[in-house]
Amino acid sequence: MEYTQFIDGALTTNTNRESWVNYNPADNNPLGTVYQANEEDIEAAVASSQKAFQIWRTRTGAERGRVLVKTAEILRSRLEKIALLETQDVGKPLSESLVVDVSSAADALEYFGGMAATIHGDFVDLKNAFGYTRPEPLGICAGIGAWNYPIQIAAWKAAPALACGNSMIFKPSELTPATALELAQAFMDAGASPGLFNVVQGDGRVGAMLTAHPGIAKISLTGSVATGKKIFAGAASQLKKVTLELGGKSPLIVFEDADIPNAVSAALLANFYTQGEVCSNGTRVFVQRKIYDSFLSQLRERTERIKVGDPADTDTQMGALISKAHLEKVIGFIDAGKAAGATLLTGGIRPEKDFKGRDIRFGNFLTPTIFTDCEDAMEICKEEIFGPVLCILCFDSEEEVIARANDSAYGLAAGVFTNDIKRGHRVIHQIQAGTCWINNYNITPIELPFGGYKQSGLGRENSLAAIQQYTQLKSVYVELGNVDAPY
Repeated sequence: MEYTQFIDGALTTNTNRESWVNYNPADNNPLGTVYQANEEDIEAAVASSQKAFQIWRTRTGAERGRVLVKTAEILRSRLEKIALLETQDVGKPLSESLVVDVSSAADALEYFGGMAATIHGDFVDLKNAFGYTRPEPLGICAGIGAWNYPIQIAAWKAAPALACGNSMIFKPSELTPATALELAQAFMDAGASPGLFNVVQGDGRVGAMLTAHPGIAKISLTGSVATGKKIFAGAASQLKKVTLELGGKSPLIVFEDADIPNAVSAALLANFYTQGEVCSNGTRVFVQRKIYDSFLSQLRERTERIKVGDPADTDTQMGALISKAHLEKVIGFIDAGKAAGATLLTGGIRPEKDFKGRDIRFGNFLTPTIFTDCEDAMEICKEEIFGPVLCILCFDSEEEVIARANDSAYGLAAGVFTNDIKRGHRVIHQIQAGTCWINNYNITPIELPFGGYKQSGLGRENSLAAIQQYTQLKSVYVELGNVDAPY
């Protein structure tokens, strides 16, 4: 398979372009060839997007909404095909791709498609005059995606941008080039103008070209903190609008009055879903001392029952990490944790066989890992690992755990488990994080804003809040009387 650019409604040719092989994380066999976008591709994409924007901005909200809703219907009709592509690209279980990835992308398109006709400004009654505001589109928006949720991230960025009247150029991660092309084709099949959603493939050099291009009005990135800082600095020279959804080292706090089985379920979801490769994961699990032993016993028992194996098998519960290099990085963190004095309670090994006895030695597999005897200053408790590594920390008081939870450069997410609803709200209100849960974790309905505090990002995705990220507000004053000049 060839992963090329999708510009002006069609795939491009591959002449004189740098390329590399895209591998399946489950066995490291080739999936196809990825072709890096060059400067000519970027210029063609911008020209195409500008042309599409001039048409799209004149459409009514209802007209734009119909295209988005139709795109959602097309994605759902192609669910099995796209989910398999996502699983092969990312290494996540097919059971996840079928239920979450494609469906959440369709949900975003449907939500913002329904919202498109309702985007409006305000009216202000003034003396001998009136005023009104207009939320107007920005122009061409660039989306830069991560490799853990490729089609979901593409839709989370494209849906509000297009609903507001913008066009978009999207760059998927160089490690997961496939499903953004499926989304681009779905837009075309739904009646979008050529160029409304273009796809350019490539590494950070392509992202840098998009950031620097004067024809692009906004950059929306999902990625690492380091990449976010580069994008922010690059956009500053032109004062481009920027949305950054970055990393985290989020706390999950379990109080002694919590429902322990539910809290254990949340900890599992917050650390081992998508092989732990989720930015909002609650990788610092704080457990109050009174229930520590009981919680840990249940957590270990359930963790060791997780079915690691072939991602294409719908019985598999945890698949393969994205690449050999990333696997080695995660193993490096595990080694650092052991060297620092943390206790490896379970996991942290590369399995040779999966839960059905199949040979998985050639894939990027790692058993789900739990560390105990952790200290806040340890590297495994400070740095984002982005793999299936859970750190258990014990605490005594509410005040103590709030201070320890906030002692981080990150602030993406947080969770609190307690049956005392007053405590739940009280604690969450003091946690420095943008996306929080009480008695659940990692649930991200499109109706709620998603984003972080501190170095976890800027701006918000999803919900009504996303409309502000993809529009600029114009104020209009209308005089009804005479102009009183003192001259």
